[in-house]
Amino acid sequence: MNQNETKFKDIKHSEPFKHNKKFGQNFLSDKNLLNAIVADSGVSKNDEVLEIGTGAGALTEAIAKKAKRVVSYEIDKKLTEFLKEKFSNTKNVEIKFMNILKFPMNEIEKDFIGDFYIIANLPFYITTPLIFKFLEQTNKAKNLTLMVQKEVAEKMVAVSGNKNYGILSVMINYYCDAKITRNVKKEMFRPRPKVDSAVIKLTRKPDAFYNPEFTQFVAKCFAMKRKTLTNNLLQSNLKKENILVAFENLKIPPMSRAENLILNQFRQLFSELTQNRH
Repeated sequence: MNQNETKFKDIKHSEPFKHNKKFGQNFLSDKNLLNAIVADSGVSKNDEVLEIGTGAGALTEAIAKKAKRVVSYEIDKKLTEFLKEKFSNTKNVEIKFMNILKFPMNEIEKDFIGDFYIIANLPFYITTPLIFKFLEQTNKAKNLTLMVQKEVAEKMVAVSGNKNYGILSVMINYYCDAKITRNVKKEMFRPRPKVDSAVIKLTRKPDAFYNPEFTQFVAKCFAMKRKTLTNNLLQSNLKKENILVAFENLKIPPMSRAENLILNQFRQLFSELTQNRH
């Protein structure tokens, strides 16, 4: 067994621990990498951390050594006895066996004295909804340090003109300063996933507030990638004359596509068209 392989035992049945494909479980055990992820977050001894996806608890252990307190959410209740036993003597770790996506934000915030950090090794199927749950519903998360699929991380940090640039790039940039801190090969996980991953750090911008109308507007701009921005906006019942006037005011070429605009242009265009609409 090499340093990246760990055999877990189920406490109750004394059988090999089985990874649950339903929850997209891919676990890390390399201590150097786990410690590096925690270091990337900037967590220190006076900080509280929300971990999403306890899994086998390896990342939880690394966080607990650096942070004042860790509250970790795990959706797989089959891990209950295993994790309770593992952390029975770790006083600064609390594990909650529930789906954090379905848990109210005001209840999550009650677990922390003030602002908190988020660290997670996220399965693909909850990456986007989970990120936006915390970006849209709370301003108490200092930053999010997340292990995600590499291609998703690249979309988050993509800039205008890049092939990966899209609505995710714009909205992440609206809320955060995003930085890929390290790439992680698929061989580092057990079981091994099909693609490589990356650690991305999202530091919230202090002036970013949830605006559902702006979010919907950006989504409409990218609705059909091959169409021009004008054609996409016409599908939103906006008048062509108003669109072209806004383009002229903002010096946006009429044949532009959404992928040609930067965040500030989306903001300005939204403001112009909202004013014209009213």
